[in-house]
Amino acid sequence: MHDFPPIHEREMGPDVTAYMTRVAHEVKQRARDVPVGVQVLFQANKTALAVALAAGCDFIRAEGWTYAHVSDKGIAEASAGAVVRYRHAIGADHISILADVKKKHAAHAWTADLSAADVARGMELHGADGVIVTGVHTGDAPDIEEIHRIRAATRLPLIVGSGATPQNLPVLAPFVDGFIVGTALKEDGIWHAPVSKERVAAFMAAIAEAR
Repeated sequence: MHDFPPIHEREMGPDVTAYMTRVAHEVKQRARDVPVGVQVLFQANKTALAVALAAGCDFIRAEGWTYAHVSDKGIAEASAGAVVRYRHAIGADHISILADVKKKHAAHAWTADLSAADVARGMELHGADGVIVTGVHTGDAPDIEEIHRIRAATRLPLIVGSGATPQNLPVLAPFVDGFIVGTALKEDGIWHAPVSKERVAAFMAAIAEAR
């Protein structure tokens, strides 16, 4: 997040790929057998795949998988076809792609006639390996009823991508397969603050109890 706000993949220089690969490699070396994923904003899904392959990582988070939308960083076009072909071309078929359903920080007026469950069905059809559901903004939890509808619409793993806290884990955990957590682990719950060891310990204790 230190080069925020990000730019679209087509505007990036090679420095982004180079530095992300170096960082991802160091993280994976320390994580060892723990799965490590990569996301490169904004909608740099091919770049994320290249970084993950070079660094030995296990999955990426993709935005703009099926159906275009207008994000706060620009237009995100549907990218599934191009990214799946690129993944195969570089020999990265073993790297999973977890893709966002109706991405946060975005307007979805173009797809207002489609529910999140409809979009999730399309994502499964277009080769995503898992779907990510979020709230409207960073740190906002998704609606539990929407989670239920998405859960019923797809067989893919379902990940909560924003807003998970020790307090709402008991409600969310029975219906999803995992969590992407940032804000809840940061000092004072501020997304760009340093990681808080105390908050990490509290969250992991809540996860253990929810399991």
